[in-house]
Amino acid sequence: MLAIGNLITSIAPNYPLILGTRLIMGFASGVFWAIGVTMAMRIVPEEHANRAAAVVMSGISIATVVGIPLGTLLESAGDWRTTFLIWSALSAVVLIAVAVTVPSLPSANAVSVREVFTLPLKNVQLRVVLIMVVFFVLGHFGAYTFVRPYLEESTSATAGFITVVLIVFCIGGAVGNFIGGHTVNKSLRGSFIVGGLIMVASPVLLLTIGANKVGVIIAMTLWGLAFGVVQLSQINMTLSAAPQQFEAAMSLNTMAYNTCIALGALIGGLFADHVGVSSVVWFGIVLVALAVILRSVTGRGTAPAR
Repeated sequence: MLAIGNLITSIAPNYPLILGTRLIMGFASGVFWAIGVTMAMRIVPEEHANRAAAVVMSGISIATVVGIPLGTLLESAGDWRTTFLIWSALSAVVLIAVAVTVPSLPSANAVSVREVFTLPLKNVQLRVVLIMVVFFVLGHFGAYTFVRPYLEESTSATAGFITVVLIVFCIGGAVGNFIGGHTVNKSLRGSFIVGGLIMVASPVLLLTIGANKVGVIIAMTLWGLAFGVVQLSQINMTLSAAPQQFEAAMSLNTMAYNTCIALGALIGGLFADHVGVSSVVWFGIVLVALAVILRSVTGRGTAPAR
């Protein structure tokens, strides 16, 4: 779907076709998120499951760092249609690589669609995890979406400096994924709480010392590191809450995550329009803090499931 979608985008004669194609490609991305992490965790021995998840998650961070600048470079050397044509070819290469190298992994715990949506009603722990995911994602993406306008307003940052800041954040996220791969084995609950506290402190730092470019780099580096740890922790929390229905639980996790990315940006935009860009950062601080508080008062003694 990604290969065909990028191909159609590269030759699409109008915007509605491009928009519809990207919507279908988003569906494909959602399918990957529902099964990709659990596939990685099942391929390796149990003792390496968390590290395997960290590798998958860090791939997203690395792709974010490399993909956008590479796409910009390709577009400047040719045009945007050629760029999407190249992405289509790369997607086809990935398809072949997966078909050749990834073993068959039939689901051992498939459930019906009706059962998927009743899981949070029956499973209190999963319900709490999903609420934490909603708070965390709304807060993070609500604030992160508006980092650029905040920096432009508060520091008169140039486009080049903002690009550096976003790359630093993404590199921090990749490193945080690997740190989380080690810490969740020792304390899953502690990893989420500590990572979440740093995610709360980082935007506060951005607000207080963000007028200084060095301060911005420090704040965004810490934010990226903490995000990587919390991101991996919430996936393991989902696994721990529903080890026998992990794929179904991850589909709910993915739905909540992607919905809250959009809602976070929407709510953040309303705050930015009516209160000011700085208010969006405070919105993120409050929401992530709520996720940390909820984790702090629930799930004591919970260890990562296998």
